[in-house]
Amino acid sequence: MKETIQAKSTSQFGLMTTRRFAPFFWTQFLGAFNDNVFRNGLLIMIAYGTGSMLSEKSDIFINVAAGLFILPFFLFSATAGQIADKYEKSVLIQRIKLLEIAIMGLAAVAFYVNSSIALILLLFLMGTQSTFFGPIKYSIIPDHLKPDEIVGGNALVEMGTFVAILLGLITGNLLNPVAHSPLWIGGAVCVVAVLGWLASRAIPSAAAPSPGLKINWNPVTQTWKTLQYARSIHSVFLSILAISWFWFLGTAYLTQFPNFTREVLRSTEDVYTLLLTVFSAGIGLGSMLCERLSGRKVELGLVPLGSIGISLFGIDLFFACPAFQTDHLMGIREFLLSAGSVRVLLDLLMIGIFGGFYIVPLFAFIQTRTAPEYRARVIAANNILNAHTGEPVAPEKVTADGLREMVLNLRGEFR
Repeated sequence: MKETIQAKSTSQFGLMTTRRFAPFFWTQFLGAFNDNVFRNGLLIMIAYGTGSMLSEKSDIFINVAAGLFILPFFLFSATAGQIADKYEKSVLIQRIKLLEIAIMGLAAVAFYVNSSIALILLLFLMGTQSTFFGPIKYSIIPDHLKPDEIVGGNALVEMGTFVAILLGLITGNLLNPVAHSPLWIGGAVCVVAVLGWLASRAIPSAAAPSPGLKINWNPVTQTWKTLQYARSIHSVFLSILAISWFWFLGTAYLTQFPNFTREVLRSTEDVYTLLLTVFSAGIGLGSMLCERLSGRKVELGLVPLGSIGISLFGIDLFFACPAFQTDHLMGIREFLLSAGSVRVLLDLLMIGIFGGFYIVPLFAFIQTRTAPEYRARVIAANNILNAHTGEPVAPEKVTADGLREMVLNLRGEFR
């Protein structure tokens, strides 16, 4: 009770010291991190694994793996939204994290026996787990935060998610089961899953907003109803469409980074990681600035500012790219010393910053303008549309050739 009374004056960073927010933040952070460690380890195994029946057609199976992760968002988002509205959310999160422990335990065995097929099937289960966590993730924030904390809370979540994606990408590459013993990555995903479950146990309870809701298990009819919930408030539906546009554009950037780095910048995968780092840092910085710029209230005026900044610096990135004519791929040092490299990095940083300005107010607006008894279902509708336009956690979608280069480099370093 004391913490609730003091909540009104809690600052953005102060939320990280409260039980109302910190356990939830670390639960979602560790989940996003683990998703990317697992998926990158799997993609590297497919792309460059020896003795695997999938390695000869790695491009096809990498796309299949990515599709299987997204598929549950189409199939189960409507059901997930209903469940999140019907039941107490902290208990749901704990059960979802227990499911993650089970999936990662099976993944550790599959990594050890070098079974890419089993890992691909488990990737579908990971996508299912993420599908059921998504509506809870954003609908629980208004349950525990005061109105003047919602923007700051969303900013921290967005910042944490992009940092977790980046760290998961790097960790999955460093612990990949091709260059190292599969026990390393198998043990890592299990430990992180357990840590996520432990963090979830400290999340305060959040009362079920619609305990009398009768769940419709038909995914087709309920998906249509879920989209209708979202359309019932025109401004909310427009915000969902705007978020979908952002993920579509973001996925376009992230999926092109590997080839952009190699073919245009003529640089190695280390420079690719640098680009991802700068871009993710920009998203995090822009997200964190939203609270200060908005005066701790939901300020949609930042959205057009964000879209203008994304567009202008995206255009400048096109003109900033130097025409390298080298017969080799440059490392980080050589790239940074090349003319035009700083401008490229600055453009990516600013695209990320304005992306943070764009996305955080939209999520906060949806949360505050939607009735609590429908909030999770509206967020589920957002997830359905996002799955059509692009996946939020997309940096792991590198090409098979890029993965091969990355693993070859790692092998050379550790010999």
